[in-house]
Amino acid sequence: MYTWRTWTAGWLSRVVAQVVFYSLLGRLVGSTDRLHFLVVGNAVMLCATTVIFVVQSTTWERAAGTIPLLIAAPASPLLVLFGRSVQWVPDAVLSSLVALAVAAPLFGVPLPFPRALWIVPLLLLVTVSTYMMGTLLGSLVLRWTQARNLVSNVAGAAMLALCGVNVPVDFFPAWVETLAAGLPLAHGLAAIRGVLAAAPPAEVLGSVAAEVAVGTAWFLLAAASFRWFAEGGRRDGTIELAG
Repeated sequence: MYTWRTWTAGWLSRVVAQVVFYSLLGRLVGSTDRLHFLVVGNAVMLCATTVIFVVQSTTWERAAGTIPLLIAAPASPLLVLFGRSVQWVPDAVLSSLVALAVAAPLFGVPLPFPRALWIVPLLLLVTVSTYMMGTLLGSLVLRWTQARNLVSNVAGAAMLALCGVNVPVDFFPAWVETLAAGLPLAHGLAAIRGVLAAAPPAEVLGSVAAEVAVGTAWFLLAAASFRWFAEGGRRDGTIELAG
């Protein structure tokens, strides 16, 4: 999909500029803590922003006309459908890491070594968890492919607004906090903030466990949705050879 030149100039420069833009809002507020909060939140948000493209790319399988062949094959189609968009995972992690590496020194955000190295596996965890939610949404828009961009954008906007990227989660009413707790990103971002703030290990591990649980739940829902799609198509013959 990219060459190194197009990825660097066409994608990476844009998303790094996005992180810088939100961070400058923190500088306008005049609060160092708010500035650092925005830098970390928006840098981590990039991994979710990138990997949520799984919603669109899942539908490409239908446009290519390969869905009936996958359903007819003796092996389960789940492996192919879950692996269809895995290219977004390293893209997402690398985008977030580069953005954080650029924005953190630019705005004076401390990245204490070696503690900051834990950011890498935590970003991977957030990315995989979001990938599972995106795969579930992709399995749903396989039925209504024209809704793929709308669904992807709404999911990304919901995480940006509710998961503690620009506003602390506890700012919202209790029911919104409950909704945010079910979304990927919220717990993983809290774990990354905890690592950078030298929070107690038990607190960080609690956030990590919650992120794993959320990602697992989305995975199970996506697997069930794909099976429902495949079995329904076998019953009524609605899986066509072209999208």
